[in-house]
Amino acid sequence: MSEEPVRKGGAKKAEVLIEALPYMRQFAGKTVVIKYGGHAMVDRDLKEKFVLDIILMKYVGIRPVIVHGGGPQINRTMERMGIRPTFVEGQRVTDEETMNVVEMVLVGTVNKEIVGLINRHGGRAVGLSGRDGDLVLAEQMKIYKYTGDERPPEIIDIGRVGKVAKVNVRVLGALEEAGFVPVIAPVGVGPDGQAYNINADLVAGAIAGELRAERLILLTDVPGFMKASKGQGGDGIKELIPSMSMAEAEAALKDGAAAGGMIPKLKACLRALEHGVSKAHIVDGRKAHAILLELFTDEGVGTEVVGKI
Repeated sequence: MSEEPVRKGGAKKAEVLIEALPYMRQFAGKTVVIKYGGHAMVDRDLKEKFVLDIILMKYVGIRPVIVHGGGPQINRTMERMGIRPTFVEGQRVTDEETMNVVEMVLVGTVNKEIVGLINRHGGRAVGLSGRDGDLVLAEQMKIYKYTGDERPPEIIDIGRVGKVAKVNVRVLGALEEAGFVPVIAPVGVGPDGQAYNINADLVAGAIAGELRAERLILLTDVPGFMKASKGQGGDGIKELIPSMSMAEAEAALKDGAAAGGMIPKLKACLRALEHGVSKAHIVDGRKAHAILLELFTDEGVGTEVVGKI
């Protein structure tokens, strides 16, 4: 048997490691907050690869913090219970019954599964919700709908949906210092002591900012931020924007270029950057090892949002 293919394969692996080395050095000892959601949470192979990525990051000295979603799992549970999910501007309308389902699925099922997978593959993870230790304090979110220049905006009631008022990160610091990976379900606690459903992107952005993380990475089910452009035939097409400034992200929110689930993602990126995070990334979680590709390669994947370009 010839050793030549083995040597070639080994050389290629070595080149990959050499390319990754300066990035490993850059991120060693730094916190990276990862919002885990979308297809990466439901595909068995992608779940395994995500967990291995987290464990590798930990072994090379990075301090990952995971904030997870669980929209598809919540939808399936609601449908089995005969409850129809409703969304406004990417936010789930959450009445009392829906809130019970959200907390049951996110805290009781999804969080425990992620923690179990990390621990089973040799990592050390601890599951939390935003209610633990008052980690995420929430206030009710209000959505305003434009009704005309001469009329006040309409206030849309979306129920027990919160926005992050404050993050108490002492508990996360203690877990990081002890070598654990925090895994956080995006359920906050309001001033009335009640649970609030908070978009996981927004929680991740707030936690990244409060921890002064080196990076915020948001996994999603699209290649990144896609902007409409005109093709040669005049048809509107979408193209990936690999890098955008905070000003461009703000403009995309204002002019409607960002829609649906991309709205909270860009808002999360902006909050993180405003509080000292170096860069924020919107990454296609359908790609295997997307986190490592974004952090440890020259090309990266997805869209990065930076203060300046």
